[in-house]
Amino acid sequence: MNKIIINILLFTLITYAAQAQDTVHYTGNTVVNVDYHHGQLSPVIGVHSQQIFRANREHPELADGFGFTYNHAPMLAYWNNTFYVEYLSDKVGESIPPGQTLVITSKDGQSWSKPAVVFPQYKIPDSTTKEGHPGVAKDLYSVMHQRMGFYTAKSKRLLVLGFYGICLDGHDDPNDGLGIGRVVREVLPNGKYGPIYFIHYNPKWNEKNTSYPFYKTSKDKGFVQACDELMANPLMMMQWAEETDRKDPLIPLHKEYKAFNFYHLPDGRVVGLWKNALTAISIDNGKTWPANASRAPRFVNSNAKIWGQRTSDGKYATVYNPSEFRWPLAISVSQNGLDYTNLLLVNGEITSLRYGGAYKSYGPQYVRGIEEGNGTPPDGKLWVTYSMNKEDIWVSSIPVQVTEIADAHASEVFNDMPAGKELEKWNTYSPQWAPVTIEKAPDGEKSLTLKDSDPFDYAKAERVVPASKKLLADFTIIPGQNNTGKLDIEFQNEKGDAAIRLTLDSTGRFYTKAGYRDKNIMKYEAGKPYHIILKLHTNTRFYTVNVNGKDVLTSLFFAPVLDINRVVFRTGDVRRFPNADTPTDQDYDLPKPGEAAKQAIFYIKSFKTSNY
Repeated sequence: MNKIIINILLFTLITYAAQAQDTVHYTGNTVVNVDYHHGQLSPVIGVHSQQIFRANREHPELADGFGFTYNHAPMLAYWNNTFYVEYLSDKVGESIPPGQTLVITSKDGQSWSKPAVVFPQYKIPDSTTKEGHPGVAKDLYSVMHQRMGFYTAKSKRLLVLGFYGICLDGHDDPNDGLGIGRVVREVLPNGKYGPIYFIHYNPKWNEKNTSYPFYKTSKDKGFVQACDELMANPLMMMQWAEETDRKDPLIPLHKEYKAFNFYHLPDGRVVGLWKNALTAISIDNGKTWPANASRAPRFVNSNAKIWGQRTSDGKYATVYNPSEFRWPLAISVSQNGLDYTNLLLVNGEITSLRYGGAYKSYGPQYVRGIEEGNGTPPDGKLWVTYSMNKEDIWVSSIPVQVTEIADAHASEVFNDMPAGKELEKWNTYSPQWAPVTIEKAPDGEKSLTLKDSDPFDYAKAERVVPASKKLLADFTIIPGQNNTGKLDIEFQNEKGDAAIRLTLDSTGRFYTKAGYRDKNIMKYEAGKPYHIILKLHTNTRFYTVNVNGKDVLTSLFFAPVLDINRVVFRTGDVRRFPNADTPTDQDYDLPKPGEAAKQAIFYIKSFKTSNY
């Protein structure tokens, strides 16, 4: 009897292993620690994360012109040598009218336009009701909800799409299949947009009771053909599943799965991914799917979007929040599109949530990349967009190949480096009001420049170096002032644990952290270069600091580490809020959320490391 049981168990394990091998699965040994915003993950070298929209209710002219503070669900395309980011926007909280959809563009991925409304606020006819819901519309506007943002037709026309949903109260659902319908317009080569049309109606809605014409009425045959082509593609239609009628024949799989994303395997099969790391494989290009998706083995992902795609080096990547929270934002890489073997950091920051609102989750979330067919940036990088706290919109560029290993020590004199290449080995976190750039220092030479006028966020530049027990770091800093702002310089291990922290503070003091106290080093002056050489030894925990040729400090690490493998320059304090025990919803605004602080600037002219 025992032998029979053992055989059954063996058969079950073998069957499970075989099934796991033919579905998306994770075989790495890294998991996140949600007590840290970065999850204690090693960063992918060279990721540049940039805030492209900062919500501002008090000064709408600095934001979207409306002052809406719920901004979420961005989508990304690259067309006509231009990046397009579409996102939905509600006035205060999730799915609370009025809502609209906006687009931000960039030619180079660095300078971004002001948001432009692409689908405006839409008045719902009075007396509109929903089956099974007691509410009745009166002076009510729609909310936007779209799981698909762009489609590039074979004719090279770019369509931008949105969905007008109905929320009769704060707990109603815009993607219950009972909304109005999906709208579409063409992005024109001159950067403008064609007329708005409905491309698909939900039940009860038609040309007679909606405010925009049906796309078939357009006299532009090429536009109509592009719309027809889109609707004949089952992989595109799967993205419409939540918003259209639950029995709509356009949708290949009628299940309550959310936020569909797909990519093709080398053998032509299609991998589908949904929220909660649900996955399935289609063998006929998305026309049919297994009756039920399954959770990708060992993938950790809660009710947030997951993004998967093939990368420019022929490998595959998934980008998602690998926890039950919406932090950190991480990437996992696969050779074959099924077996994902590592877990690395893309963005491990959480800025302050400045404006309270319904269902505004903390963290970098709802990530989306460039869908197959929607363009290929010439730099070969993996580009993604996401919202921070459902408030601000961000993009990150991730170098391909994806690696966390530094192949050599730093040796950078920024003024001597080719334009555009200065930050290739640096990781940057660059809010709009705290940008990280290459600019001229007061002496006229190019420098890594950290500016900060954001009371709620900071600029951060991070350099990964080979793991070292005896490290020498040599760098020159010019503080632009000594009466505002601060700069922390941290020496960290691969998990982001700091062992040494040097600080230039807002009172002109240069000091180091010594246990729970600070130890003064010297006073610093605005506009004066400081050539700093720091030598450390992780075994003894001692380090020395030399400034402008003079030894000024010998001290102990404030925390032990086995190795140092990154150096961080940051214009603000370490953040530990929110944490795993923070209440879910923030229903309050922070004080003066739309006001800037006095700007501080720090110029880093050079940065070199070596072992000694």
